[in-house]
Amino acid sequence: MSNEEAEPSEIDTCHVSVMPDEVVYWVANPEVATTPPKVVIDGTYGGGGHSRLLLKAISDDGARVIGLDRDPAVSARVASETHDPRLTVFLASYEQAAKALDQFDLTTADAMVLDLGLSSDQLADRERGFSYTVDGPLDLRFDPENGVPASRWLAQHDEKQIADAIYQYGEERFSRRIARAIVAKQRERQPISTVNELVEICRRCVPRSRNHDIHPATRTFQALRIAVNDELGILERTLRDAPDWIAPGGRMVIISFHSLEDRIVKNAFRDDDRWEVLTKKPLRPSESEVAHNPRSRSAKLRVARRR
Repeated sequence: MSNEEAEPSEIDTCHVSVMPDEVVYWVANPEVATTPPKVVIDGTYGGGGHSRLLLKAISDDGARVIGLDRDPAVSARVASETHDPRLTVFLASYEQAAKALDQFDLTTADAMVLDLGLSSDQLADRERGFSYTVDGPLDLRFDPENGVPASRWLAQHDEKQIADAIYQYGEERFSRRIARAIVAKQRERQPISTVNELVEICRRCVPRSRNHDIHPATRTFQALRIAVNDELGILERTLRDAPDWIAPGGRMVIISFHSLEDRIVKNAFRDDDRWEVLTKKPLRPSESEVAHNPRSRSAKLRVARRR
């Protein structure tokens, strides 16, 4: 786990943070926080937007924001930014929050924020393959230096495994048809290696929806990204251990973007007696925010307080 100290900046990022006012409210507002938070973990640092706002909301000079992100591109950008002694960003997954706290001889934080969506910076990177509208290598890893790219993942799994993953993680009804076409290409010694190759398969296999709102490749790319990065496994392990990282009265604030993530968060908060659920139903972005930032439209925010 490596780290860089920096002041969050938007100079080199095009990402717009989702539900920023709500995040600040549930972390730092006196109506929720009986005592001002001293230590806050931003587990998905990304463009640094949430961290920047939290630093403004927490006026105490002794406070600290700890950022975590798996993406080396984030670490590289942070290294070039102006330093702020109240912020440290680690190149690591949010499930390593305990190790980050240990760097400061801390065992708990007063709040932890997770924004589980892709950043606009990742979508804009042609070498990562996150956007099905831009051709490039079919990678889909948050950390290109670890794990296997999606193209190799497909080559390593059989038709049933591919279909099951696309159905389970993408809720794609035509997963069997897509998996069959992928494996057929492999048998022809033409394995899928680029974004456009997979998009074309999805176009052929997924009938055009009536409302035309959903691109035929959307669910398949989501599923492969989740599988390649073990996103749901990391989320489940984090929620299992997070009560040990949050001080009594501290808040866990999580923004999810699809039903699988939201279900995991909802169940973890509800079923663990160490949490007091503060949002009985998920909060949604305002109409004005969706108009300003369309990528926020599917966001759901849930909050729990450590008993």
